[in-house]
Amino acid sequence: MAQENFIGRRKTSTARLYIKNGSGVFQVNGMPIEEYFNVKARLNIAKLPLTVTELDGKYDIKVTVKGGGTTGQAGAVSLALARALDNLNEDVHTVLKANGLLTRDDRMVERKKYGQPKARKRFQFSKR
Repeated sequence: MAQENFIGRRKTSTARLYIKNGSGVFQVNGMPIEEYFNVKARLNIAKLPLTVTELDGKYDIKVTVKGGGTTGQAGAVSLALARALDNLNEDVHTVLKANGLLTRDDRMVERKKYGQPKARKRFQFSKR
């Protein structure tokens, strides 16, 4: 099987994922995934598609992820991985869809508005 390339995005993070049949090596930016996402919650988010489909250890996965913070990067890796697994075997599509892993989370940071200190916060109002 040729090496496939899949993209996942979350907030301002972008993950490019390469997947092929193998022994279960999972690297993110040249590091083992457990080392890159050292917080257990983020590691679980990134590996959720493998856990749900019970395909952990069947593919060699290499990810390059850029932008944003670790939470956004974990979400981007999760989406890219879900898309890759969906493309490789069609029988996992319903499981991934049921868990909401094929949907791009479109929530972004709201922009700052002029005349205000932040997006929604207002400067203090003084009546007198």
